[in-house]
Amino acid sequence: MDKVTQHQKIIQQLLKECASIGTADPDIETQFAFDTERHHYQLLHVGWRNDRRIYGCFLHLDIKDGKMWLQHNGTENEVTEDLVNMGVPKQDIVIGFHSPFKRQFTEYAVG
Repeated sequence: MDKVTQHQKIIQQLLKECASIGTADPDIETQFAFDTERHHYQLLHVGWRNDRRIYGCFLHLDIKDGKMWLQHNGTENEVTEDLVNMGVPKQDIVIGFHSPFKRQFTEYAVG
């Protein structure tokens, strides 16, 4: 199995596990957005809380140049640690929401 296919499977597994936790509010749905051709993967909350619309991405990962890019983490989980525990080498993970300058000070890839 090539690296991109392996990364796709790991990301989808991670997002399914995160989505299975669900929300405490039955009126808010967790949705997957997987673009397997362009390698974009997101979890979204969609619904209503009282009279307020709830809509937004709370977890977003991409695969670019053979690396997993964590673009947004709105969860309480350390998603990078979860990926490492699932067998992804740290040099294959980029924390995309950190500035390029700041990435050099992490134990993960810079880009």
